[in-house]
Parts: sequence; C-alpha cells; structure tokens
Amino acid sequence: MYAVQYQAFEVTGEPSVGAPRVAMLRDWLARHDLDGFIVPRSDEHQGEYVAPCSERLRWITGFSGSAGVAIILRDKAVIFVDGRYTLQVRNQADMSLFDVESLIDNPPAKWVSANICKRARIGFDPWLHTISDAAALNKYAARAGAELVALAKNPIDEIWSDRPGQPLGAISIQPNELAGELARDKLARLSDAISKAGATHAILTDPSSIAWAFNIRGSDVPHTPLALGFAVIAAQGTHLLFMDKRKMGIEVEAYLTQLCELLPPSTLDTEVAALARSGARIALDPALAAEKLRMIVQDNGGEVVEAPDPARLPRATKNATELAGARSAHRRDGAAMVRFLCWLEAQRPGSIDEITAVSRLEEFRHRVGEETQQPLKDVAFETISGAGPNGAIIHYRVTRASNRTLGNGELFLLDSGAQYQDGTTDITRTVAIGAPSDEMCQRFTLVLKGLIAISRLRFPAGTRGCDLDSFARQALWLHGLDYAHGTGHGVGSYLAVHEGPQRLAKTGTEKLLAGMILSNEPGYYKEGHYGIRSENLIVVEAPSSVEGGDIDMHSFETLTLAPFDRRLIKADLLSSDELDWLNAYHARVLAEIGPMVDGEALKWLEAATAPIR
Repeated sequence: MYAVQYQAFEVTGEPSVGAPRVAMLRDWLARHDLDGFIVPRSDEHQGEYVAPCSERLRWITGFSGSAGVAIILRDKAVIFVDGRYTLQVRNQADMSLFDVESLIDNPPAKWVSANICKRARIGFDPWLHTISDAAALNKYAARAGAELVALAKNPIDEIWSDRPGQPLGAISIQPNELAGELARDKLARLSDAISKAGATHAILTDPSSIAWAFNIRGSDVPHTPLALGFAVIAAQGTHLLFMDKRKMGIEVEAYLTQLCELLPPSTLDTEVAALARSGARIALDPALAAEKLRMIVQDNGGEVVEAPDPARLPRATKNATELAGARSAHRRDGAAMVRFLCWLEAQRPGSIDEITAVSRLEEFRHRVGEETQQPLKDVAFETISGAGPNGAIIHYRVTRASNRTLGNGELFLLDSGAQYQDGTTDITRTVAIGAPSDEMCQRFTLVLKGLIAISRLRFPAGTRGCDLDSFARQALWLHGLDYAHGTGHGVGSYLAVHEGPQRLAKTGTEKLLAGMILSNEPGYYKEGHYGIRSENLIVVEAPSSVEGGDIDMHSFETLTLAPFDRRLIKADLLSSDELDWLNAYHARVLAEIGPMVDGEALKWLEAATAPIR
C-alpha cells in the first residue's frame, strides 16, 4: 500500500488552547489601550487556504475551519461561522469562552453595531480585511459610537512565540500545452482591461490570479498550487511581481524576468507608495484587496480606482485547452474512484475506518496516475471521510482522535478531490454500509433529484448562480428539508478547488459564462445520525438552440464520472426524465471509465451502471 503523502490526521483544533491565548491577547490589548481585536481567517491575500503562519484564527480559538472570524473584547469573545461549521466549531472552540454567531445572518459588522460600547477602540489588521469589509466595519462601529483602529502590527503575531515562518515553496511553470494561452498574451489582455477601467495600474492580490496570469504554479499553501505574492500590472510599461526569489530555480527566474521586474515582497509598500506619489490611478478590487493597500495609495496622494480583479473572469472562463485537460483529469479520477468504490463494497461492515478509506483512495489515485504517466500532484483538499454521525458534520476532517469505523447500517460520506497538472477534481459520493434504512434511501434520492435538476437545466444568457440554486433544493423543500451550504462553488484549472466569482448559491450574483466550472452538490444532514451529499463538477456550455424555442440557452456538461450507489436510490421517487438522465449518465460512465479498469473493478462497474427501471 502507498503511504499517505498529502494528508495527516493529527488533531489541529483543540478547545483548551483558547483560554490561555485569549488571556495573552487581552493583556496585550490592555497595554495598548484597546478594547478588542478582530481576528479573521484570511491572510494578506484574502485566501481560503492559507499558510501555517497565517492560521491566526485557529491559533487563538482552536477552530480549524476555512471560514470564520473572531472578535475578542476585554470581557467577551465571539466566533462567527457559516452553516458548514456550526457543529465543528462547538467541538473545537471553548464554548465557555466563545459565543457562536452566524457569519451570514449576523456578520461581524452588524454584530459590532449592536454589541460594542460607545467610545470603545477596536483594533484590526488592515492587511487581513478587504476594502469592503473594512468599510462595513467602520460604518457599523461609527453607529455604535466606537472607533475602529488600524494597527501597524498584528498583536497575535507578537504573542505567537512559535509562529511558523513564511513559506518558500518551489515555483513551477505551467506549460502552454496545458495553459492554452501564453503569459505575455494574458498580460496584454489584462493591460487592456486596466486601461478601459480608467486606471494606470492594477494590483493583483489573489495568488490564483497571479498564477493564471504568469502561467506559474507554486506550493506555499496546503493542497493548492499557489505561490504567495503580489503583482502590479501596468496598463503601459513594466509589470512588477513581488515574490521571493528563493522559490525560483534558474529556469523559472529567467522565464519570469522576460515578463516582469522581480522585486522582494518586503518592498511592496514602498513601490506602491512611489506609484501613488507619481500620480498613478491604481485599480483595487474592493472585495479582494486588503484595506492596507487602499491606505497606502490614498495616504501618498494616489487615486484608487475600484474595479474587479481583471484576471478573475478570464481565469474562471476556461479555454478549450483547459477544458480538455479537465475532461482528461476527470476520466483518470473516475477510474480511481471506481476502483475505490469496488474495493469499499467488498469490505465487511465494521472492518475498516475513515482513515483507511482516505488512504486507499489516495493509493488508487496514485496508481492511475502512474499507469497513465500523468501523476497525482496532490489532493485538492483534506478528504472529508465521514461515517455515520461524522457525515453530518458538513466539513468534517478525520483525525486519529475522531476516526470512526464504517459500521453496519450506516451511511459513509466521502468528499475528495485531486490536483493533476491538467485539472482539479472534486467529487462526493455517499455510500451505504450494509443495509440502509428507508429514510436514508428516501433522502438520498431527494438529494439526487436536486443534482439531476441542476444537471438538466437550460438557462438564458445573464443567468446568475442565485437564480439556479433553488432548483437543487425543490425536492427537499417539498418534504420540509434543506441544507446549510451553497449548491456549488467555482473550481480552478490546477488551481484552487474553491474559485470565484462563479457560485451556485443564494449569494451567487455573478453571471454564468461559458467555460466556467462549478460543483453541483446538494446535500442533507441529520445531526447525530448521518450525512448525504452527491457532487459532480459541471461546466457551463455555450448557448445553443432549443428545438421549437426562440432563444439560445446555456446548458451544463458533467465532468465527473463515477456511479451513484444504486442501493440508496428509490426509483419510484424519480420521474421518467430523471431516470432517463441517470441511466444515460451511468451509461456514459461505463463507456468512458470501462476501458480504464479491468477484472473485479470492471465487473463491479458494469453492475453499478446497469439501467434502473
């Protein structure tokens, strides 16, 4: 068996850390005449996946989720999480110390206006809050008669004695045969967009945008091939890339110096200030750029042009080469999943645990990568491997302490993904261990109906993710059921598995464009009992005619190729159109994955994809 290379199962969130560390922070606040401090999950790039040195929220609270904010006052502490983490946060943070609030329904800015005393001074690190977030916090703090204080140094960095150093992961070049467009051509497109926005320069703060624009990949954050840094793209003239040369081999440095001037990250402040003093009009994305950058530009007499990150939409709308790579990556990943699911079904209930399942799936991905000479580069995120009640924890992460056996009569939820150089995958399958209950089958089928509903949609140009989200929930809603997360997120091309701006969610206001890859993952979670989620990746297709119709319509192509557990499907709950879609999908899985497997895996696949009548 392969050793697991990309995932560890150690406990990373521990409630006991909160009390002594919060006490240290409160002592620091008292010495600096502050009444509180705001601790977001984000780093200087506002990224979801951050380097160990930026895990400030985890360090102070014990909570290890990928989204959250803590506000720590002299006499009160509160942590904000979204619906994915309502169970996890209560296991990882000290509930005698922290109150829990909704990041969506009662966000920090709104909470501040109702809970902060008049004349209170609340500190924040302007590198860790976007321009929009800082504006909202200032607005609501003013309503309460309080003051929001931008700090020159982050107090957690000062009291975190063993804080890890900045990452120095190696940078690689993404070749044109996988990127589909030369970096110089991408940069020319960005320069044109910046000029049209009325700016002379734009600062790229999102490492995904930098990776896309320069056709590079890195290894600074777990499971996401990003090189942390900043870039200043000029409408005319020389581009600047602020990235540590210690991450670059000779070939990479020579490649990048043909595209830009390479500068140390420590010089970003002075270079941006100099541009501002020269009269530059600098574009910043208020939803992505740090408040500190706005302060530097305006404090030095420059003009901030609020405009979207110019690389965001081009990056999200994959070109033909990237889509071909995604299809190839999903076929290989599908072969690995089929081998895993065949193996899993052969195991006796109670004989394996969640960690074993994670390890075996990674082994199968390694093997398929070796056979096809297109190796697995990494997992796309830490696998969610939840048996029984652990499956009801939406973003559950198995540890050696929580590791649970897959027991008879339970459901097993497995949400995993892989990073291949030609594409990023993300798939969830829920599997019966032994004989499932009638309730489990009914609710699995309702979730499946939601996935099929999204898969079959036709929709006109201009449609947004929020316009489609309810289609995935309709079958659940009719039975008084729902799920506390969005239906789908964007996915990068050998980049972040969670990529904006596209989303299938109530908050998804970006128009869906041809080439955008999204997840399609409705679910249902019964706390303390089981969780259900089914997930495929889909790509928006260009508009085409509908027979007898007047308007060309977009549709979705499904990328993910793996069977759904037929033991959990109640065929009488599916319409004839839904059954037709499911049988056609399974026939396609057999046609595309069948040639990639043999022996017992092929026999299993043939049975798993047989038509359901």
